[in-house]
Amino acid sequence: MGEIDEGLERAERTRPIPVHLNTRVKFLWEKVAKEDTAQLAQAAGVSVRTAQRWVHALKAVAEGELKGDIPMAKANAAKVERAVRAAWQPRVKQRVRRDAEKNGFTLHVQAAFGFSAAAASTDDPRQRAITQKMPGEVAQALYAARDAGADRAAQEQILADALGEHYFRQGGRARRLDVELNDIAWMDLEL
Repeated sequence: MGEIDEGLERAERTRPIPVHLNTRVKFLWEKVAKEDTAQLAQAAGVSVRTAQRWVHALKAVAEGELKGDIPMAKANAAKVERAVRAAWQPRVKQRVRRDAEKNGFTLHVQAAFGFSAAAASTDDPRQRAITQKMPGEVAQALYAARDAGADRAAQEQILADALGEHYFRQGGRARRLDVELNDIAWMDLEL
């Protein structure tokens, strides 16, 4: 997951996802799978037997027979995290996405920007910190790219084109300037 995906995801949540593995599995078990082992296995992308072991361990934790986190391989813990991220606050995600696609968002980014323009100009990238209000069309393009499974480079190109249009070429200046987003140091989206 790249910085852009993480920024969209942070902006879509009003509360962070659960931190502890036990709480994540409990969320999947109660809210997503509705206490059905087969649905838990499907949601997490594991076998039904693995899901049964998790449920048994959850009961052991609740009864005080097991201390600490549920025993789980790192690969399965990553699957649980992905499943929780996908299912966390679905109505909030829908509302935030709808608002961003309609009203736009504010982009806060520090990155290396390279430029290509007329002769005698530099294409040497420079670090810049930029805060810019982006229109809804940019949010629509970012969400469409994310839904289509676009890679990080494609998403960065969408942002570079949008920053070129709405920040660098604002007001008709630098019309022939092409902007390249080379390296994101940090980024946040405010929806």
